[in-house]
Amino acid sequence: MITDIFNIFKQALMITSFVFVMMLVIEYINVQTNGIWQKHISENKWKQYLFAGFLGAIPGCLGAFTAVALFSHRIISFGAIVTTMIATSGDEAFIMFAMFPQKAAILTIIIFGVGILAGYITDKIPLSKKFLNKFAGNEFPLHEEEYCKCFQKDKFLQFLIKPSIYRIVITIIILSLLIAVGTGLIAGNLKTWMKITILLAILFSLFIVISVPEHFLKEHIWEHIIKVHLLRIFLWTFGTLIVIHFLMNFIDVKLWITDNMLLVIIIAVLVGIIPESGPHLIFVTLFAQGTIPFYILLASSISQDGHGMLPLLAESKRGFLAVKSVNIIFALIIGIIGYIFNFLI
Repeated sequence: MITDIFNIFKQALMITSFVFVMMLVIEYINVQTNGIWQKHISENKWKQYLFAGFLGAIPGCLGAFTAVALFSHRIISFGAIVTTMIATSGDEAFIMFAMFPQKAAILTIIIFGVGILAGYITDKIPLSKKFLNKFAGNEFPLHEEEYCKCFQKDKFLQFLIKPSIYRIVITIIILSLLIAVGTGLIAGNLKTWMKITILLAILFSLFIVISVPEHFLKEHIWEHIIKVHLLRIFLWTFGTLIVIHFLMNFIDVKLWITDNMLLVIIIAVLVGIIPESGPHLIFVTLFAQGTIPFYILLASSISQDGHGMLPLLAESKRGFLAVKSVNIIFALIIGIIGYIFNFLI
């Protein structure tokens, strides 16, 4: 039993480490491109849907938060915010790309398309002006910071010679991960191309940490990624893997799911109502282990949106329920279609 728990701990640590690297790179790109996305929004609804779907497809919460802020200023339509929330998988997107990258990419493309279709259909439904005006002029504190010049040649040597405690700690974490992957201590059974890709991503994240200014290190990496996301992701991953491991030993979970597939689809969709990254990880893990088919993971991904909806929930319970209702309807439709035609990948 101790050996099983240790192996699960190692697997959870590996997944969390890869998630950390991907989140760091995404955060860096997000800050470097600050303001570019908003400048290209137009009155054309289809461009809004494509843009909103792109925001949702970005792993993590930043794209979804940006979409809520744009919707609150009436820059994008209600249908576009639906598109974003269907297309997003929150922090679980990082984990899916860490566990099964090719299938995660296929899933992202599918929910991107479903989101655009759902956004278009939603905008065809007349909504009261009172409901839409509720959001006009609202503002949310969603990473709206001044542009960060993340690479400054004149300060690069200074960062290396006199590193702050944040830079030292984060550099040690990334170097440890680099050594662990390079020696095969973790991810030793991955294909060569995947291992090379991961090592390149780790090296790029190392460059980020040793070159960015203190503001980025403290506010974006330490305060946002490490303190807000990392421990929670590890605990959810470790806890889910432990629960599923012991369930597999005492219950024939695969047989139960096979006998109750429609019920599992409904449960997966309803769990998506929870505005939090974590619960969806149960279905991610079950799919990774081959216990549930792809269409259940797809239905779950359409329904849930991590904690991207929290700003909208804080501002309007009605708006939150309206978006969630549309998500649930499309999740159930896609899930049942997948069940009828046994859609697998």
